[in-house]
Amino acid sequence: MTSRISLIMTVLMLASGTSIMAADKPAFRAGFAERDITPALGMERPGGYSKAFHTSIHDPCKVRAAVFDDGASRVAIVGLDALMIGRPSVVAARTTIHERTGMPPESVLISASHSHSSGPTGMVLPGEFDDAPPAIRALAYEKTSCANADYLKQVEQAIADAVCEAFEKRGAATAGVGFGIEDQVAFNRRFHMRNGLTFTHPRPGNPEMLDVAGPTDPQVGVVGAWNADGKLTGCIVNFACHATTSPAGASATYIYYLERVIRGTFGNDVIVVFLPGACGDITQVDNLSPFARRRGDDDGWFVGGRIGAEAVKVLLSIPRGELVPVAARTTTLECKRRVPRPDRVAHCEKIVAQDPAKVGTTDWVFAKEILLLDYLVKKAPEKQVEIQAVQVGPAVFVTNPAEYFCQFGLDIKAGSPFPFTFPVELANDCVGYVPTEEALGPRGGGYETRLTFYSNLEPNAGRRMAEAGVDLAKQLTPGTAPTFGPAPPFKADAWGYGAVPPELD
Repeated sequence: MTSRISLIMTVLMLASGTSIMAADKPAFRAGFAERDITPALGMERPGGYSKAFHTSIHDPCKVRAAVFDDGASRVAIVGLDALMIGRPSVVAARTTIHERTGMPPESVLISASHSHSSGPTGMVLPGEFDDAPPAIRALAYEKTSCANADYLKQVEQAIADAVCEAFEKRGAATAGVGFGIEDQVAFNRRFHMRNGLTFTHPRPGNPEMLDVAGPTDPQVGVVGAWNADGKLTGCIVNFACHATTSPAGASATYIYYLERVIRGTFGNDVIVVFLPGACGDITQVDNLSPFARRRGDDDGWFVGGRIGAEAVKVLLSIPRGELVPVAARTTTLECKRRVPRPDRVAHCEKIVAQDPAKVGTTDWVFAKEILLLDYLVKKAPEKQVEIQAVQVGPAVFVTNPAEYFCQFGLDIKAGSPFPFTFPVELANDCVGYVPTEEALGPRGGGYETRLTFYSNLEPNAGRRMAEAGVDLAKQLTPGTAPTFGPAPPFKADAWGYGAVPPELD
C-alpha cells in the first residue's frame, strides 16, 4: 500500500510540474556562533618585532564563525580578533572540525583581523627555532614577539567549537549580499618622495612628499542572514584597513566598535564576522591631514563606527533570498624566499653583538630579523602558500595568507566573474607583508618592503596569489543574487487623495 501511495504522489507531482528533487531538497540554511579568546594579563602583545606585554583588558577578543549550507555542501567562514594565525593552528582546527562535522578542511576559511592589541598568536611559533644555533635561538625566543603554546591551543579549540556550534545551529534562512562605500577612514600610507623612493608614513606636513603611492578600497562588503522570524542572526563584514586603532589594553580594536554599532541596531545576539580586505598598505592614518590625529577610543569609534554604520545601511537595503550554491576550492603555491646577502648577514652579526642603545634600536631590531631569516632560508628556502575561494551564492571570498597590498585586492575584484568578490587577507596562515613588484623595484621602498623573518617572499608572490585566486573563482559558477519582487501592476485609477488639481479656495 505504501509503495502505491508513493507512486500516486509521484505521478501527481509530475503531472503538476512539481520537481521531486526540488521538493526533497533542504532549504538554504545558516548558523553563527562565537567564542572568547581574550588574552590573560601578562601575555605577550604581538604586532611588533620586539616583546611587549598586556597589562590591562579593554574589550573582548573573539572567534566568530558562520556556516552556510545549500542542502548538498557546507562552508565555514571564521574571523579572529588576532594579529595572525599560523598554519599549524589552521590545520589543527580544521582537523577537529572535520572530525566533528564531516566538513572538508578546504571548506573552512580562517582569517585574522590583524589586531595589534590581541593575544599571542605570533610572530615566532612554538618550536620554530628549537634546532637553531644557541645564539639564534636566543634571539628568536628571548628578543622577539612569540606565540604562547597554551594560548594557541585555546584559540584552536575556540575556532573548532565556534564552527561546530554554528554548524549545529544552522537553520532555514534568507540571506542577502551587497556593497557599501566608506571612504573617510582608510588611507594608503605609502608616498612617492622627491628623492625618487617610496616611504611609509612620511608624516603629515612633510614637504618631500609628492603623491600617494597606491590605492585604497572603500567598499564595505556585507553578507547578512535572517531566520524564519525575520531576525538578523549574523553577518559578515569585509573591509580593507589595518586593525591598528589601539585603545589602552587588549582589544579587537575598531572591530569592537563596528560590532557595537551593528548590534545596537539589530540586537546584542547578532554575530558579526569581520574579514580584513587587502590592506597591507592601508591604515586609518591620513598623512595628508592638516589636523591632529584621533587617538584611542576616539580613533576606534570613528573607524569602526563608520564602517559599522555603512554595514547597517547595506543590511537594511539588500534584497533577501537563498544564497546558493555554496562551494570551496583551494590551491597551493610554492613561493621562494628572498635571501639576504652573505655580507649583510655578517654585518648584522656585528650589530646584534652590540648594545641596542649604542647602535640604535631600529637598526638592532632589523639586524636581528636578518639573522633569523638567514636561519629560516637555510631550513626552508620556499614557503607553501594556500589560496582559497569560498562561494556563498553570488559572492566569493578569495583568500591569501599575507598582509596583502590593496592593489592586489582590486585586481582580484576586477578579474573575478562574481558580482560580489571579497578579498580576504591573513587567511589560513601568515607570510607577512606581500608588496607589489613596483614597491620592490627601483622607485619602491618603505616599511613593508623590509627584508625580515616575517616578510620575505619573492617579488612576484603577490601577483601569483592574485592570479591563482582569480583562477579559483573562475572554476565556480556564481549563484543568482536575490532581487526585490516586482511592483504591483498599475491600477486604472491613480491615488484618489493625490489625483486633484490645486485648491486655492
